[in-house]
Amino acid sequence: MSSTNRYVGYDPIARLYNEDWAPSLGEKALLCTEKLFLPYLPKGAHILDLGCGTGQLTKQLLLKEYKVTALDGSESMLHYAQENAPGGKFILGDARSFEMPSMFDGVVSATCVVNYMMNIEELIGVFDNVYKALLANGIFIFDLDTEEQYKHFLQGSLSGNVKDEFAWAALRTYDLEEKTSQVKFTIFSLVENKNWRRFDHTVIEKCYSKEDVISALSSVGFVEINFYDAERDFGRTGEAGTTYFVCRKH
Repeated sequence: MSSTNRYVGYDPIARLYNEDWAPSLGEKALLCTEKLFLPYLPKGAHILDLGCGTGQLTKQLLLKEYKVTALDGSESMLHYAQENAPGGKFILGDARSFEMPSMFDGVVSATCVVNYMMNIEELIGVFDNVYKALLANGIFIFDLDTEEQYKHFLQGSLSGNVKDEFAWAALRTYDLEEKTSQVKFTIFSLVENKNWRRFDHTVIEKCYSKEDVISALSSVGFVEINFYDAERDFGRTGEAGTTYFVCRKH
C-alpha cells in the first residue's frame, strides 16, 4: 500500500462507515455493476476500484475472479478494506491526482465518490486520470447524487447508531445556492478510563447536473455515455436522482 497521497476527510468515520453504511452500499454497487459493467468485460479482467472505501465491492469482484486494484485516499478506510478483501492490491492515493499507465479493462467508482470533487476542474481531472488508466475500449462506471436526490431525499436526513462502546449520529443539509451538501457527524467513543470522548466532523459534497458530467466526460475523450436512475431504472424507492453513468474510452 503506497502512501504518497492522502485524503483524510474520511479517516475519522471509517469505523462507522465500515460497520453501518458500507454493507448496504456495497450490495447496491454490486447489483448495478453486474447489470451495466461486468457483462462487457473479458473473463478475468483487471479492474480499478476507484474510491474503494472499506472494500466491500472489491471483495465481491475478487470472488468473481477478477483482478482488482483498489485505490482510496483514506488510510483508515484502506486498513478495513485490506481486512475485508484479502487478495486485492491496495493503493493509498487521491482520485484527483493518481497516475497509472493504461492497464485496466474497466474502472468502477461507487458510492458517489465523484460528489467529493469540489469544482468542475477537479471533476475533469478525475475523469482524465481514469481515461489514461484504461486500455483502449475500456469501460468506466460510476454513480453520483444529483440535485433531485439532495433536495428531496437527503436534505435534513438524520441517521445514527448506538453500541456498547461506540455511538454516532449524522445530519445532512443541502445548500441550494452553493450546490453543496454537508454531512455533520458526532461520534462518541468509550476510552480506557470508561469515559466517553466526543468527536465532531463534517464531510462536504458537491452537486453536479447530468449535463455537467456529460460535458466533463466528453472533454477528456469518453464516448458512448449513458446514464441510469436508481429509482426509475432499477426500482430503488427513495433514490431518484442517484445516477449511474457508463462510458467507454475511445
